Amino acid sequence: MELAVKKLDGTDAGSVTLSDEIFGLEPRQDILHRMVVWQLARRQAGTHQTLSRSEVNRTKRKMYKQKGTGGARHGAASAPQFRGGAKAFAPVQHSHAIDLPKKVRALALKHALSSKAKDQQIVVLDDATLAEPKTKLLKERLAGLGLSNVLVVSGAEVDANFGLASRNVGHLDVLPVQGINVYDILRRQTLVLTKAAVDALEARFK
Repeated sequence: MELAVKKLDGTDAGSVTLSDEIFGLEPRQDILHRMVVWQLARRQAGTHQTLSRSEVNRTKRKMYKQKGTGGARHGAASAPQFRGGAKAFAPVQHSHAIDLPKKVRALALKHALSSKAKDQQIVVLDDATLAEPKTKLLKERLAGLGLSNVLVVSGAEVDANFGLASRNVGHLDVLPVQGINVYDILRRQTLVLTKAAVDALEARFK
């Protein structure tokens, strides 16, 4: 697959050939779904926790005698039905992470890239650099390329000026090539890769 390479100002900068082994697969929704579920599960902190019956610091003395009061029979005031008592089936701190084989994760990334290529939603830039960190300038460059909802994947490091300028631009994510992932690819309409990112991805899956 051959795509034209653009500069950030919209001028042509040649062309690049994308590997069919990475960008030419038939996307499988089940693999992409498994990967997104795996990513989002790992993002959950799992720190939600409330006091259980054994952790509530209240007296364990019986509230009143068992019979003769005309009321219901109760034991300690730490029971869930009383104000200040424990919570029944209280949530405890735990990890939400699930297992997903490394080969499936690598395959999911290929399918996400192939999905964007199939929908013609990949743009290749010569590089993603700016002379000065100006948000207005970056917005103008993106508008000139017809980009509004975009993920920009740079080389090994994101250009400092480009990263600063992108902070206040809505619907724009910027990642180094090491941070490319299925969820961020799918949540943005257009995927923008620099030539350095394309070379790094092809070397990664070679």
